[in-house]
Amino acid sequence: MSKYKIHSDFEPYEKRALPLNPLLLPILNKFIARSLKKFNSAEGVKVTKKVISGYKDGSVQLTIIEPEGISQNAPCLIYIHGGAFVLKAAPSHIHWACEYASKTPCKVIFVDYRLAPKYAFPYGVEDCYAAFEWASDHADALGIDRSRIAIGGDSAGGALAAAVTLMARDRQAPPICFQMLLYPVTDARQTTESIKEFTDTPLWNSKLNEKMWKLYLKNGVAAGKREYASPMEATSLKGLPNAYVEITEFDCLRDEGIHYAEALQECGVQVELYHTKGTIHGYDIAEKSGIVQQSVARRIEALRGAFK
Repeated sequence: MSKYKIHSDFEPYEKRALPLNPLLLPILNKFIARSLKKFNSAEGVKVTKKVISGYKDGSVQLTIIEPEGISQNAPCLIYIHGGAFVLKAAPSHIHWACEYASKTPCKVIFVDYRLAPKYAFPYGVEDCYAAFEWASDHADALGIDRSRIAIGGDSAGGALAAAVTLMARDRQAPPICFQMLLYPVTDARQTTESIKEFTDTPLWNSKLNEKMWKLYLKNGVAAGKREYASPMEATSLKGLPNAYVEITEFDCLRDEGIHYAEALQECGVQVELYHTKGTIHGYDIAEKSGIVQQSVARRIEALRGAFK
């Protein structure tokens, strides 16, 4: 039995942890890619693929998910998956993206950014910014409302989403209307109490977190601003979009999610901070859990409010 009071919905994952051995990552990503090929997207949504130019003219694949019959000038969520900056999207990521699309409703642009350690910082974040810029530039052709483009992400994807809002502000791009950050990575300094406490939690813990940062920042930050890797280190968070921030209870990243939400609020940003209970990092992998369903409904409600 776990020493943590983890809800029974997540007991099947108590013995699991992500392997971050660089030698194993290519094998693991091939396995994930095969599992995605078996994934059937939700009924009532149309899925199309698009390849755009990313950082240093590399290729970035986008998956565009849209509910059937959605009107022109629709809102759009650019979604960035987690996976420690090194892993491909899991089927649960696509499953929830389809839910966001159909139940908000909105169009979702899902970003298959390039991964560390081969493509260390700033490749991933620049690829994600390129996806936002492409969506904004092609809003009319995509049938989306340029003034209602939101961005979201989970875990490492939360760090990338938060960073894109900073980049859009700094580069004077069209404004992003909202950010949805789910149990986000925000701080490369790794000094919070939850980092110190949760060294052995399921799926994710501070030991794995340290390995993640070494892989992602293996080339340092000379090619980009450090705050675009570690948003909590930004000089100012003023002028950023309103936010929904969700944190999990037994998670080494819990406190940095709280701190980021508080820092946004101190800079005049409206934030909804949602504390989930009995949960572990990446808990929404348990798609049938009542706790997860409640959280997803709350995310969708936040998106609906932002898109009004």
